[in-house]
Amino acid sequence: MATQTSTQRKAAGKKAAATRKRNAARRQASTTRAAARSTRGSAKGTAKRAVRTAETRVDAEVTRVEALGQQAQRVVLVPVGAALTARDNVVEAAKPFRKRTSAEREIKKFERRGVRARNDAERQVKQTRTRVERELRQRRQQATRLVKRNRRTVETQVRSARRDFERGADKLQTGASDVVRDVERTLV
Repeated sequence: MATQTSTQRKAAGKKAAATRKRNAARRQASTTRAAARSTRGSAKGTAKRAVRTAETRVDAEVTRVEALGQQAQRVVLVPVGAALTARDNVVEAAKPFRKRTSAEREIKKFERRGVRARNDAERQVKQTRTRVERELRQRRQQATRLVKRNRRTVETQVRSARRDFERGADKLQTGASDVVRDVERTLV
């Protein structure tokens, strides 16, 4: 449930009180009529109760009118209060610009704030640029290291394959020479 202002609470309380009083008046009227029917001889008591009932009704209606008055008053006071608050805000905002010295002071304050914001932005751009350059340098170095490592590995494998090929070729040549000698010996 939304919070209520004191005026709203008062109005609601008055309205509820008026309803309670009106209901009490009805009950009293009903009791009064029943008493009048049942006892014709007690006209004085009945008259007193009738007067009390009428007073209660009047009191209930007065309370209801007061509640309506408070609600109507609220309708007028809310916009007045809002207008006064807005006026106070405008007056407060214009205060620094009433005199030349205070206006110059405010302008210098705005200038300092602008300079500070510019310097902060430049610092942030410089930090970002430095960070990006560092990351690029690190990635370039990593790539260079990787290429060198891979080149050494390939060169090592090529030398090893060449050695193996040369050994195999030497064995083949030696084997072929041996076969040729054997064939020559056999033929001669």
